[in-house]
Amino acid sequence: MVHLLAAVDWSIIRDRIFRPDSAFAWALWKTVYIAVVSQVVGVVLGLLAALARMSRLWPLRALSGLYVLVFRGTPVIVQIFFVYFGANLLFGFDVFPRAADFGVFTISGAVLAGITALSINEGAYMREIIRAGIDSIDRGQMEAAKSLGMPYGLAMRRIVLPQAARVIVPPLGNEFNNMLKTTSLLAFIGVTEMFQDADIHYSTTFKPVEYFTAVAFWYLVLTTIWSFIQAAIERKLAVSEYAGETTFWERLANAAAPARIWARGGGH
Repeated sequence: MVHLLAAVDWSIIRDRIFRPDSAFAWALWKTVYIAVVSQVVGVVLGLLAALARMSRLWPLRALSGLYVLVFRGTPVIVQIFFVYFGANLLFGFDVFPRAADFGVFTISGAVLAGITALSINEGAYMREIIRAGIDSIDRGQMEAAKSLGMPYGLAMRRIVLPQAARVIVPPLGNEFNNMLKTTSLLAFIGVTEMFQDADIHYSTTFKPVEYFTAVAFWYLVLTTIWSFIQAAIERKLAVSEYAGETTFWERLANAAAPARIWARGGGH
C-alpha cells in the first residue's frame, strides 16, 4: 500500500486542484454551461411533453408517451452518437456543422450536438417529474379557476404550476446534479470538457490516477456547490409553503403564555 501511494505523483494532483491551467479552466466552464443549457432546454421540453400528455387530443398524448418511451428506454450515449453522427446523414444536410456561428459567440458542432442530445434525453425525464408535480395539485383548483373565467393557460401559469413547483424542484435539482456528471459522455464525440481534458493529459503521460483523481475532485466540487444551492431553494420554497403556519416552538410558547400571565397576577 505504501509503495502504491509513493508511486503517485502528488504534485500533479496538487497542481490540477490548486493551480489549474487555462485549458482546464476552459474545460470546466464548458462543462458548466453545457449542463446549464441542457437542463434549461430539457425542462422546457419536459413541460411541453407534460402538457401534451394532458391534452384532449390523442395524437399529442401518444406522441408524448412515445417520446418518453424512446428516450428513457435507450442509453444516453447511444442518443449522443445518433444525434452527432446520424443526424447529418438522416436529414441529408449539416444539422450540426463543424462550427455554429450565433453572431455573439461560436460553438463547435460537437458541443451543439451534445447539448441537443442531453436536452432531449433530459426532457423525457422532466416530463414525468412535471407530470407528477401537476398531478399532485387538487383538480378542484383548476375547476375553481375556470369558474372564475380564467383561461386554461392562465390558470396553469398562475394557479397550478407555482404550487407544483414545490414538488418539481427537489427531483429537478437531482436531475441537474446528474447532468453535471453526464456531460462527461460528450468526450466520446470530441467535446473537450473536464473528463476529456483529463483523458488528453493521461494519454500523453500515462498517469491515470493523478489526472482522474483531480478531475473527480472537480466534479465533486461542482455537485457539492449545486447541493448547497438546491438546499437553499428548497428551504425558500418550504418557508413560502408554511408561511402562515406556526412552528412547534411557537405553538408551545403560545400555550405557555396564559400560564405566565396568571403567574404574574394577570388572572386576578
